[in-house]
Amino acid sequence: MKHRVRKKPLRTKGGKKKPRSFGGDDDPFFESDTKWRGKGRDADDDDDLESLESDDEPANNWGEEEEAAEPEETADEKRVRMAREHLEKIRAIARKVEEEEEGEEGDEEEGREEGDEGRRDSLVAEILQKDQHEDSGRVRRFLASRVLSPEILDEFRLLLKHRQSVTAVALAEDDSRGFSASKDGSILHWDVESGKSEKYLWPSEDALISHYAKAPQNPSTKRSKHVLTLAVSSDRRFLASGGLDRHIHLWDTRTREHIQAFHGHKGPVSCLTFRQGTSQLFSGSFDRTIKLWNAEDRTHMDNLFGHQSEILTIDCLRKERILTAGRDRTMRLWKVPEESQLIFRAPASSLECGCFINDSEFLSGSDDGSIELWSILRKKPTHIIKNAHASPIYPNDHLHKEVLERMPDGGNTENGICKSESYSSANSWISSVAVCRGSDLAATGASDGVVRLWAIESDNKGIRPLFSYPLVGFINSLAFAKSGRFLLAGVGQEPRLGRWGRVPAARNGVAIHSIRLKEE
Repeated sequence: MKHRVRKKPLRTKGGKKKPRSFGGDDDPFFESDTKWRGKGRDADDDDDLESLESDDEPANNWGEEEEAAEPEETADEKRVRMAREHLEKIRAIARKVEEEEEGEEGDEEEGREEGDEGRRDSLVAEILQKDQHEDSGRVRRFLASRVLSPEILDEFRLLLKHRQSVTAVALAEDDSRGFSASKDGSILHWDVESGKSEKYLWPSEDALISHYAKAPQNPSTKRSKHVLTLAVSSDRRFLASGGLDRHIHLWDTRTREHIQAFHGHKGPVSCLTFRQGTSQLFSGSFDRTIKLWNAEDRTHMDNLFGHQSEILTIDCLRKERILTAGRDRTMRLWKVPEESQLIFRAPASSLECGCFINDSEFLSGSDDGSIELWSILRKKPTHIIKNAHASPIYPNDHLHKEVLERMPDGGNTENGICKSESYSSANSWISSVAVCRGSDLAATGASDGVVRLWAIESDNKGIRPLFSYPLVGFINSLAFAKSGRFLLAGVGQEPRLGRWGRVPAARNGVAIHSIRLKEE
């Protein structure tokens, strides 16, 4: 009898693990014999992370057996194409600015073509440098001070409907298209301006298995299509979805076709994020693990371990650093190249959501209704606002009261800001947070009937309340436009991760609220 010989994982020069192609009949995740290598965890010390190593042989490349197809665009060619497209957009902006300036000055001078060309190039360079600094987090845009108070008629507008509660919304890099998913399994992409939507159709079970999905353990049960999370790549080519079937599904946004299923998680996939500017994908699950994937190459890259309970949220900027939060009352900053992690402990409650402000600051929301501001230099929050959605401390709360008057029982429902004697802490459960990229403007959502806007003060000075925007329902997901001109909210009658509450007056769908800003 021939025995199978186990080989150690291949490593490239420099000690990094060689990416493994995703596919084949064997499941390398469930059959691997792994060891945890690392220091013992201490409540007050940072933990060093050693990734688990698989002893399995590398699976065969999934694409080797396929017939030869037309040559695809290489990674270098793709980067060049995207750079040229971005440069053309910047040049168009520069031409528009130049035309406006010329219109103000009149046609007094002629024959300035050469000077105009040089001026245009310097303007393009200035815009590119500004964008690069903002994307890298070295320059913060001060949007919070420019937000104008909403007027009486300003409110969330329902952009499109879903049959059941919306669990996730995502926005493309250029703010033109949005994506949403629901508990009913539907995934839609839509135009932000018109609201015109198109649906992603789930393939048959046989097609999913041919895309390397694992068949259900019980053949008589149907695969769950309940979606919990979405993420879209920076180049707008890939959409990733995850949910109760424990798979990560990769979709082509140009054709809306299913192209790959990544298996390996042993619990529901609760959160996904793409690293900005790359096809690197990170996933978090109820199985307490984080997995790294490459959407371009369809490969599984690595596993990260450390959380002691379900992982609920994940975020990533341009650096290879991941921010996660879970029900073990910790937020963790993973330094992927160094294979290490920093642990930040919540004071008294479970962290339900969180996101980066920049590479050294982040924001979180808890199930006790508090929001926390964190710094990479401290293991405890630098600033906490308790009962952030409980008290009417906001400049425009008279708008909120007018909306509550139009609600059943005058707003004295599970979803209203209840009177003090009937107020429930569950209503202030912070279910979503979002930060406008590269700025000091943040938003939080709960089930109290409003979305709150916040200003993040410089130098860790704290969080200042701005305005409240009325919206009936559980605010399960939030997404800011990069320009800061509007805010998207995924709302539903039920919370994202359960059915412990219900708001019959809510409308399941995606709502949009414009944000009026003072001109610079």
